[in-house]
Amino acid sequence: MDRRQFTIGMGAGALSTMFASQVQAKTTYQGPNVILVRFGGGVRRLETIDPKGTYAPHMVNALIKRGVLIPNLSIEQLNGGNTSHAEGTLNILTGRYNAYSDAGSTFLNDRLAPTEPTLFEYFREHFDIPSHQVLLVNGEDRPQEEFFTYGMHGHFGINFRSEMLSLHRFKLYKFGQILAEGGLSDAALLDAQKQYGNLLEFDKRTIAPEQSPQITKFWRDWRTHYGDDGFKNPRGDRLLTELSLRAMASLQPRLMMVNYQDPDYVHWGNASHYTRAISVIDEGIQRLVNFVDNDPFYRDNTIFVITPDCGRDENGLMSVPFQHHFNSRAAHEVWALVFGKGIARNRVMTRPIDQTALAPTVAALMGFRTSRSEGDILSGLAA
Repeated sequence: MDRRQFTIGMGAGALSTMFASQVQAKTTYQGPNVILVRFGGGVRRLETIDPKGTYAPHMVNALIKRGVLIPNLSIEQLNGGNTSHAEGTLNILTGRYNAYSDAGSTFLNDRLAPTEPTLFEYFREHFDIPSHQVLLVNGEDRPQEEFFTYGMHGHFGINFRSEMLSLHRFKLYKFGQILAEGGLSDAALLDAQKQYGNLLEFDKRTIAPEQSPQITKFWRDWRTHYGDDGFKNPRGDRLLTELSLRAMASLQPRLMMVNYQDPDYVHWGNASHYTRAISVIDEGIQRLVNFVDNDPFYRDNTIFVITPDCGRDENGLMSVPFQHHFNSRAAHEVWALVFGKGIARNRVMTRPIDQTALAPTVAALMGFRTSRSEGDILSGLAA
């Protein structure tokens, strides 16, 4: 029996002992809110958690002191594995490696769908949580990650899905409304029909049940505020921060994952695209934390888990700096920061930790178990 097989069984047993009083199917959830932040687009430790080179000063100078830093988190080097944004995110969501199916991937467009249950599904399967309180906030330039709201495991699936907040989903709502409202010229009607069709074509999976009434209202309010032209609303990772803040104010999600992505713009060839994007994420996280600290629903009852999807290399011989597509060691080197209700303050967990530990650990903090995860539940987080 190898480590992966062993920890799949041991993780379930340990969690059932630790949280036996909380793990009851379809009971009212009374645990902490969790905001899972993907410090995405692939980042190195040097530009993020290292005080000497960081472009995330608020995280380093303020937030690390509030929780437990895990500087030695790594993605295991397995045959067939890749240090991609999609795979790293699925590792975080499912607690497993190599359990994903190709839904039409091309280079730099990894369209993967989880074959294992996600944290969203485990959570909703155990507790009576409506879909609009389990959210995935996704970037406009990674629509392939719209697939991550639910996996394809037979005992979970769409009935326990999360809701998606993204520019892609807003455009689906917007063009559906434009077509329903009518009054368009022939040219405008053809254009709206084409754009709506292209959006629907991207994801051919069954999408019933439709978005909840609460999410439909969210988009209606968003459209009223920002309009249809796309010039008024924030873009890139600032858009994700704005979506998340409005969601917390109006939907009060109990579990929300924010998939930041902009450091990956370094592939355009300019290193400043990478470093500036790290600063934008740092500013976004600061706004999210400030909201939580001052909101009665979230204050004193929320845990943040911040972690990258994958690492990066810096190779001066490459025309594009900061690569991660060559499966080298640095691309497997990541980190995590956990802080909030019940979490120790100003602690560094120095031992090596595997990325697959995040899903079962988040589940343990919330009082349920990820029965098909292979990672260990982390000890040493509690205050």
